Amino acid sequence: MDFQFDADERGCPIKICSIVDEHTRECIGGLVERSITADRLTAHLEELVAVRGAPGVLRSDNGPEFISDAMADWAGTRTGLFYIPPGSPWHNGYVESFNSRLRDECLNINSFYSLLHAQVVIGDWKTEYNHQRRHSSLGYLPPAEYARQCTHQIETDDSQSDRTE
Repeated sequence: MDFQFDADERGCPIKICSIVDEHTRECIGGLVERSITADRLTAHLEELVAVRGAPGVLRSDNGPEFISDAMADWAGTRTGLFYIPPGSPWHNGYVESFNSRLRDECLNINSFYSLLHAQVVIGDWKTEYNHQRRHSSLGYLPPAEYARQCTHQIETDDSQSDRTE
């Protein structure tokens, strides 16, 4: 997870949260708002978990939304939180790479006249990124197609105990 910032034509802030799956390179979630509180972020994560299940670990920097009590309470026992060292964005390389592309290919070439306009344009760009953009690291498949083809499952202690030898 990581944040980026932009502004509309009137100079009002636009805060963008991107959540990237490190295995599939999919942008699985994200918010585009004027401001994003820890409570808003955890509500969005709850929506994602309801659809995709909880990740093993959430990696982020040490921003105030990420290190908040609300985030720690939300994570609880469902997922781990891994904070990269301050000033070390290369420790969060997948989302940083995604953010660089979002900046170069969307934010830098669009002028947003409203928050809604930014939400639609950024949402459309993320859809194109997930469903049409081919990645060499994924066998030249788009992230959503690669994710669809992933069939491996992590075995739990319960599934291992059901085995007969």
